[in-house]
Amino acid sequence: MSEADERWRIRRTHDDLDRLGETESVFALSNGWLGWRGTLDEGRPCDMPGSYLNGLHERRKLNYPEDGHGFPQLSDTVISAPNATLVRLWVDGEPLDVRTGTLHHHEQVLDLRVGVLERLTEWTSPGGHTVRVRSTRLVSLPRRRVGAVEWTVEAPHGPVELRICADLLANERVEDRADDPRAAAVIDDPLVGEVRHLDGSAGALVHRTEHSDQRVAAAVAHHPTAPDHFTSSADATEDRIRFSLTGVLQPGERVTLAKFAAYEWQPVDGASPDDLAEEVMTDALAARADGFAALCAEQRAALDAAWRTADVLLDGDDKLQVAIRFAMFHLIQAGRPDGDRTIPAKGLTGNGYDGHVLWDTEGYVLPVLTYVAPEVARSALRWRHAHLPQALDRAAELRLTGAIFPWRTIGGEECSGYWPAGTAGLHVNADIADAVLRYVSATGDDDFLAGPGLDLLVSTARLWAGYGHYTDDGRFHITGVTGPDEYSALVDDNLFTNLMARRNLRGAADAVRRHPEAATRLGVDPAEVTAWRAAADAMTVPYDAKRGVHQQSAGFTEQPEWDFAGTSEDDYPLLLHFPYLELYRHQVVKQADLVLAMQRFPSEFSAEEKAANFAYYQTRTVRDSSLSASPQGVLAAELGHLDLAYDLFTESVLQDLEDLGDKTGDGLHLASLGGAWLALVQGFGGMRDDRELLSFDPRLPDRIERLAFSLCWHGQRLLVTLTADQARYELPDAPTDTSIELWHHGERLQVTADEPVTRPMPPVPDFGPEPPSPDGRRPKGQ
Repeated sequence: MSEADERWRIRRTHDDLDRLGETESVFALSNGWLGWRGTLDEGRPCDMPGSYLNGLHERRKLNYPEDGHGFPQLSDTVISAPNATLVRLWVDGEPLDVRTGTLHHHEQVLDLRVGVLERLTEWTSPGGHTVRVRSTRLVSLPRRRVGAVEWTVEAPHGPVELRICADLLANERVEDRADDPRAAAVIDDPLVGEVRHLDGSAGALVHRTEHSDQRVAAAVAHHPTAPDHFTSSADATEDRIRFSLTGVLQPGERVTLAKFAAYEWQPVDGASPDDLAEEVMTDALAARADGFAALCAEQRAALDAAWRTADVLLDGDDKLQVAIRFAMFHLIQAGRPDGDRTIPAKGLTGNGYDGHVLWDTEGYVLPVLTYVAPEVARSALRWRHAHLPQALDRAAELRLTGAIFPWRTIGGEECSGYWPAGTAGLHVNADIADAVLRYVSATGDDDFLAGPGLDLLVSTARLWAGYGHYTDDGRFHITGVTGPDEYSALVDDNLFTNLMARRNLRGAADAVRRHPEAATRLGVDPAEVTAWRAAADAMTVPYDAKRGVHQQSAGFTEQPEWDFAGTSEDDYPLLLHFPYLELYRHQVVKQADLVLAMQRFPSEFSAEEKAANFAYYQTRTVRDSSLSASPQGVLAAELGHLDLAYDLFTESVLQDLEDLGDKTGDGLHLASLGGAWLALVQGFGGMRDDRELLSFDPRLPDRIERLAFSLCWHGQRLLVTLTADQARYELPDAPTDTSIELWHHGERLQVTADEPVTRPMPPVPDFGPEPPSPDGRRPKGQ
């Protein structure tokens, strides 16, 4: 293994082999188009193989005991493309398997700075023959279609007869995890072979799906370096291309096999199978011609550029420093700036949630990428825009106005068969609008606003204007919806949804005023804009005057309390042990809902209201969702509960590295990883973006000595450095005469390229002792 700063590396050894699924997700590599799980090169043992292409899926029928109008009839499930990572080894006829023989050394290392997965294994076969295997794997960030592996074997102690088989394999078996509703459906043999092409040490397979009408092509090109007495061969079947090397390896010799792969998928009415095979063969052969070292150099250069903005320095705890870099690495590689691709809830790291895109993307991932990789955020929003026609059709099917975007989807259609927590989660439409408004505010991308942005804002504003209604008191209500808290469903006036809808309505009205020509294209007239503003001004914000707190939804604070004292640790997560009938009627909160509203809309609540609300809902929130810790941590920091905020940040950032929810094997929780950045930047950094200018009201817990992060703001990189005594704001890359205005603790500052600005840290507010959590549910921290 190469020498490197351990604060940039994630390491797993033979002691972690009982955590295979988790390790495969943690070590997944991706470039937003292609994703490879961090499986062992030899393919066994394996918890879940996975070679994913963004958007590649198969369609399956949904069955209902009782059907109903508007119920989705079909659902999409992510499937694996052919796996090109496999390099199998036989030692004197015995397969390399870390579960057999004697394992002297085994280590996998994810290098976050270089963007590669390294592996070193020294193993003695049951027959007594020792080999040392090294490999380096990458998924190219600059080359959309390309992934590569460089694999080496040595015989350190004596001659060894070897057989090496490098496979491109389709239709690998995936384990069914039907015991958990959050797991994916498994479709056996989803790919039907169409073309196989073999040309010496290179070849391609082309398959199609039976129901989703997609065609996928994968190519491999090999470059072996072996002693002259080794022989090679290649063969192909419908589902496999195999390149083989055989011979006796002497001490001091080595065999190196570089393997270059390229992938593409298109609708079946796109390129022909032969044309698609030629495209991927061209890319694989070009990668081979350039060589593995060139791919590594390109990868390092791409990551150096990305880390300039994405890196977060956290002095005081090396474990959490590595963890936040791990989080940012997976956010960096989850999306692409080119085209119109979005980011599923698990990225391309596993098949959890069937590989679906959920509101997690707009709610937790894009608020990070808008500031560290705005081009990727733009690409994800363009993907939503590309599927706007389906959202318009869905609204018409449900006899509603405007557009209704799906709760769960891959191809643009609604895939959630449980409508009370799916279709009724209408806030996803306002989440998309919110992401548009944040992106435009942070970048000044007026062209995007006049085009796709306005289309999205207007279509979603029309939904709220038509769905909501006025009562005799002149208030505007949104009823029968489900907010972020999935332990409540079909409620009236969910506060988060209402405030998000209000922002949507006002944002659409403002955008129409800025771009009247584009509004004319969409048929927006002044009367419609007036109606949007009126509905926003009259929006109901439920409040319980008796208890002095806002209500998560109308009547929530009057529901029966949950018996937390009588709920054992083994009863969590509650959704696996209690019927929704019980959960829905009690004051028990799965994930931050009203607290999330206070994070998104800080100016809508006074400091005293935030303190009262936070204390009330902290005692009722069980965090059965990985989405919860981050917003709770942001508000805890704002209210001066810094130890609690630190422990909530720790829970968010370690969600996958320590498999806190026991679901990392199905893929990473990208929302939790994004939430970790938000917990630092909005929590301890005190950053808010609900005003014309960015504002900061920072405070650090004792366990953080220094916190430094960067934000892209209108094309410039703003570097913020916080210590116990002062906050420093600077523009390290900006040309002369460039400046940015911002707020620091109520003071308006101008930061120029020539001179950083420093200010003392504001005092930490005192709102009394930390409010209690439900029995046994306080975050443990470290």
